[in-house]
Amino acid sequence: TMGRAHGIEVVYQDLALADQQTVYMNMFLGREPLNRFGLLDRRRMIDETEKLVKELDVRIPSAHATIRDLSGGQRQGVAIARATHWASKLILLDEPTAALGVAETARVETIVQSLKQRNVGVLIISHSLDQVFKLSDRICVLRRGKQIGVRETKKTDKNEIIAMITGLQQQ
Repeated sequence: TMGRAHGIEVVYQDLALADQQTVYMNMFLGREPLNRFGLLDRRRMIDETEKLVKELDVRIPSAHATIRDLSGGQRQGVAIARATHWASKLILLDEPTAALGVAETARVETIVQSLKQRNVGVLIISHSLDQVFKLSDRICVLRRGKQIGVRETKKTDKNEIIAMITGLQQQ
C-alpha cells in the first residue's frame, strides 16, 4: 500500500494475524524473504523475529509458537513487533489494549514506550484517557471526524480533554 511505501504501518484492533501460522511467519506475512535458490529463507525470518521480540521485550515462548496458542497480550506484542520491523517512520495503533486484561495492558504499554527509543513515531487511537496520558506526548481530540484541538500532554489535564471530547465547557 501507499502507506507502507512511506514507512507507515498499522496495527489494527483485530491485529490481522494468521492464527494457524507461527510467530515468525506472521512477522513476514506477504513479505517473505527468499534465499538464493528462491525458497523461503526461514533461518533469516526466525533470526530477525527472535532479535526483534527480544529488543521489544515481547514475551512469547518462541518464534516457532503458533499465534492461536498465545495470549491476547502476546498477540498484540507480535502485531506491534511486526509493524516495528517494517515501519521506518510511523506506527498507528488502533485501540491497542481494548480487549486485554490489566497485566496484558501493562505489557503492551511497556512495549509501546520502548518504541519511542527506536525513533519511530507512534500514533495511538484510544478511548482510555489513562492510557493516553501515560503514553503520549501530544493529544489530538477528534469529534465527528473533525479536529477539535491538540494539546501537549504535560500542559493539559483530563478535565480539559473531556471538555474537548464532549463539547461541554469547563466550569
